[in-house]
Amino acid sequence: MPKNFIEELQWRGMIHDMMPGTEEALNKQVSSGYIGFDPTADSLHVGSLVQIMILVHFQRAGHKPYALVGGATGMVGDPSGKSQERNLLDADTLNKNVAGVRKQLESFLSFEGENAAEMVNNYDWFKDMNFLEFIRDTGKHITVNYMMAKDSVKSRLETGLSFTEFSYQLVQGYDFYHLNKHNNCIVQMGGSDQWGNIVTGTELIRRKGGGQAYAVTTPLIKKADGTKFGKTEGGNVWLDAERTSPYEFYQFWFNASDEDAEKYIKIFTLKEKEEIDGIISEHKEAEYKRLLQRELAADITRRVHGEEALEAALAVTKIVFEKVSIEDLEKLSDDAIMTLSKELPSAILPKEEIVGMGIIDALGAKTNFLKSNGEARRELKGNAISVNKTKVKDDFVISDESLINDKFALLSKGKKTNYILIVE
Repeated sequence: MPKNFIEELQWRGMIHDMMPGTEEALNKQVSSGYIGFDPTADSLHVGSLVQIMILVHFQRAGHKPYALVGGATGMVGDPSGKSQERNLLDADTLNKNVAGVRKQLESFLSFEGENAAEMVNNYDWFKDMNFLEFIRDTGKHITVNYMMAKDSVKSRLETGLSFTEFSYQLVQGYDFYHLNKHNNCIVQMGGSDQWGNIVTGTELIRRKGGGQAYAVTTPLIKKADGTKFGKTEGGNVWLDAERTSPYEFYQFWFNASDEDAEKYIKIFTLKEKEEIDGIISEHKEAEYKRLLQRELAADITRRVHGEEALEAALAVTKIVFEKVSIEDLEKLSDDAIMTLSKELPSAILPKEEIVGMGIIDALGAKTNFLKSNGEARRELKGNAISVNKTKVKDDFVISDESLINDKFALLSKGKKTNYILIVE
């Protein structure tokens, strides 16, 4: 049974603003709507997940979602939320980025069935349009006074705004007009910083085409401590595993505060309200177990990276932060071993070099796990060194039996400092 799209977003805390009549229009009939994605990189990041989830809910409510990738608008640059003009992208870079974004969106939305999602690229309708045609047929419908009143323009008047950026809202407005006319899209959705651009589209549809269109925006997600959502010390948290590993991705969500996790699990998962309420209630009974964060991180990592990547991330998390047994190590998949090698200091050596290596060399000169052989001897004397989570002395020699599944050995100093020796 399809859900009420607006009601679903409301209880999840995903609506910031909405044009009057939107809910009634969507409840009246199966409709089409869209969200635009900015192809400034060949991967989306977790900030884009809010909009992706909006399209997912839109499709689950029985409507037809369109994901617009801005191959044309990416050449212009949106001033919304920007303090200065950004670098414009060339066609080759944009094409590469568009292909990357498309691949990621396809893992969330169903592109088959009665209300199959569709990808559109605004370059397709702008590439053959000349400037005079655009200002004659489109520009005359929106006044400069109307455009100047938008916050995205007013906020930049003192620091400077190029005509290129000033015209962005008109270009994006035309996207809505085009999709309304050719694809029957009656609603555009986006972040709250896009309200001005979206409303320009509804005005263009009304003035140029005589139709009615609607707008829904989502709140900009901020962390409880005031820092920017989707950022870590290493920068953006990307959906691309090559940019942000599944382990790092999992850790981003796992390390959320209780207050943030309560908000995130509603926004970024498809769990129903009753299940979420149950998880929150159980979490509060023993907050140190971080059940809420575990459920959140597992759900999102699984949908973005797949079950195997999640298992690898969980395995690495357990080894780095929890007590593990030799049986746990033996169960590690090849993916988990590769993840370990990326997340932990590691060395990949031929088996004949590893087998027969004394523990002091394995810790010091041969691997640089510790700074020197002298430090290795001191740590061994202090009973701080383990091989595969078993304490060893300074006379220990790595043998065939030391290699887990004939693939690797895990060296540890204390509980949380680990190093992995991998058979080449």
